[in-house]
Amino acid sequence: MDANPVLKPKLATPALILVTVAVLVCGLCLSATLQANQPSIWVTVVAALASLLAATIVGAIWVTRRRRVKAWMAGAQEKWRKFNEAERVHGTTAEVTVLSVDALEPTGSWITIKWNRFDHVQSAWLEALHEPIWPGTVLLISPDPAQVVPGLPWPTNYCIQASHCLAWAPAAASSGA
Repeated sequence: MDANPVLKPKLATPALILVTVAVLVCGLCLSATLQANQPSIWVTVVAALASLLAATIVGAIWVTRRRRVKAWMAGAQEKWRKFNEAERVHGTTAEVTVLSVDALEPTGSWITIKWNRFDHVQSAWLEALHEPIWPGTVLLISPDPAQVVPGLPWPTNYCIQASHCLAWAPAAASSGA
């Protein structure tokens, strides 16, 4: 199963913070104990290596997560750059946020969308696209004037043709764009 590309990876989790604090406290306690008791050189070397190994593992996890977040942010900013460029190039556009994917079918998906400008939530049929669409995706679409008519009620289900999807970007990075 693919990972959801619209969710920003977490840098710090409660478990990682607790492990980091525990390694730090254990290292400090071990250092104080070794200085107070002055055990043999082998005990000191083994304790130092164990502390160094634990600190290296925790540090590597922090560095890996930081790189993952930076890579995701760079990709999200690029998606938003393309999104904004597509919005400038095309005439009438609308932004809709995918709130949920309700049913997947070979020819498309039933999704729940929110029209960002109008804050209206409704069910929609999205024709199959070349990339999977996830909850949390902001789609730039060319609205179909036959379906949404000013002054008339919203349709029960909106149909989004694949050719009307101009771009997409993660909603989690919209404030950073």
